[in-house]
Parts: sequence; structure tokens; C-alpha cells
Amino acid sequence: MFQEIINKPYPLWNAIIFFILSICTLAIATSITINFLNAKNEKEAKAEKKSIVETCSMSLFFVCFYLIIKFHVGEFAITDMTIRLTMIIPGLIIIVVGTVVNIMGRLKLGKNWANQILIYKDQTLVTSGVFGIVRHPLYGSLIWIFFGASLLFSNGLALLSNLFIFIPFMYYRARQEEKLLTEEFKSYSEYKKKVGMFFPKLLY
Repeated sequence: MFQEIINKPYPLWNAIIFFILSICTLAIATSITINFLNAKNEKEAKAEKKSIVETCSMSLFFVCFYLIIKFHVGEFAITDMTIRLTMIIPGLIIIVVGTVVNIMGRLKLGKNWANQILIYKDQTLVTSGVFGIVRHPLYGSLIWIFFGASLLFSNGLALLSNLFIFIPFMYYRARQEEKLLTEEFKSYSEYKKKVGMFFPKLLY
């Protein structure tokens, strides 16, 4: 899928980028599919809140983000390979780290995952693993991945769409979830003080 958007005169780098992006995309797509297959029945929900921000709307953003990069809309033409490498390497690292965190978060949530905002009757508060780094590793990791891709493809419009569209939508969804979690779990307020929403807290 990404082969068309990599149009640089460096075959080896092209192959590496294509391979890494393909693996990351396939891994996240597979883990999302597993989430849907393993999710509990909505009838088991104790509290529920519908949100416009869910898998379908996030997938729509991904398609738009992909098209921006594919057609080089907002791309900065950087021909110096040294400068490009200082963007390519960190961009790829961020994408890989984001992918790993996303998958680890989904595994940690297990059957507690839901497409809509749900509190299951037997739900437990998950605060360990990647949830000890950020409160919303699934959303935060996607933000990191889109930032990494913006850097990798030196695309200003992709970066702005992440900053001013995707992040606000994720913040809206996260706040909706946290309202229910705070009502359900007394320890959640203290957890919020210790752990950042999308990015690790450097100071507590």
C-alpha cells in the first residue's frame, strides 16, 4: 500500500521503509480485528456512552492521512539525503515504537476493549504495563505513529491534520471514557495525577 508513496531515488531505503510500514500496518490491522472478535457482548455493559470517535471514524482519518501523503499534498521537497535521514530514521523509530505500544495496549486490555465507550459489569481498572506509561496507549500510540509518518515523509499538512484534527478527536474520546472510569473506579483520579493522557509525564 505504501509502495506508491515512496518515490525517492534510494532503492535500499525505499525497500526498508516499505517493509517496516507494511509490517506495522498489518500488525495493527490484525490486532484490531482480534479486538472485535474477542470483545465482550454489549449486553454485559454496566455503563455506556456512544461516541462519534470510534474505529470507523479513526479509519476514515487514516485514509485521508494516507491520501495526503500519497499525493504529496503539503510535502516539503528535501533533496539533501543527510537531512532526509535525520527525518527518516526518527520517523521510522517513532512508528515502530507506536505500533508496539498500540499492540501491547490491546493485549493488556484483552476482553475489556470496546469499539464504543463501555464499562463492563466485571471490568477491572488496567494501570500496569503500557497503561503505566500513558492512560490511553491505544490513542496515544496512533498520535505518535501519525507524527512519525509526517516526519518520515516530510509532510507539513499531515502533521497539521494530526495536531488539529486527530489529537482533538482523541482528546474528546478520552475525556468521555475518563468520565465513566472516574465514576466507576475511585482510584482513577489518583491514577490520572500520576500518568499522562497521551504522552508520559516527565514530572509528578
